[in-house]
Amino acid sequence: MSDFQLIQQAIYKLQPLDAAEWDDFSQKLLLKKYSKGDFLIREGQVENYIYFLNKGATRHYFIKDGKEFTVDFQFQGDFVTAYYSLITREPSAVFIELLEEAEVVAIPVKVLNEFYGRYHHGERIGRLMAEYQYIKRLRKEMDLLSYTAEERYTALMQRNPAMIQQISVKHLSSYLGIHPESLSRIRKQHTRN
Repeated sequence: MSDFQLIQQAIYKLQPLDAAEWDDFSQKLLLKKYSKGDFLIREGQVENYIYFLNKGATRHYFIKDGKEFTVDFQFQGDFVTAYYSLITREPSAVFIELLEEAEVVAIPVKVLNEFYGRYHHGERIGRLMAEYQYIKRLRKEMDLLSYTAEERYTALMQRNPAMIQQISVKHLSSYLGIHPESLSRIRKQHTRN
């Protein structure tokens, strides 16, 4: 499998490209490797890339009054970026940390904007990705307001059960909006079932 095959498949699910469009776009992609604990971006930096996870997992979080708040996780096959910073060109309010060794395809924002300007299909892909980000955020907000912690945990388990077992209780409970002790109880219940 080539380094860019997974991202090509993900993009083609949004919008198939003709050979010339893909060749033009893929020539400008960067393949990067990161270690566990590295950061794709830190709070205060301006985001310059959209990343695609060929392998690995990430955590989005911010710090308020010395406390970390986890807002999202991404896994293999996901696009990752500090989206607000990428669009506004303002400093990021979040950190994006690698939870394990990772291989990513980096798309520079300049390349992305050229692709949008040059190709109608590129513009459509950008719109669909923005719509996906909006839906994902709205769904999380609604889940926090309408589902129990157990239901939110179950949904996350269905998304990536192996990885969820590796995420620390501290990070996972922050994401779910519950206390670590409650998460430990929920995990024990899932183990018994």
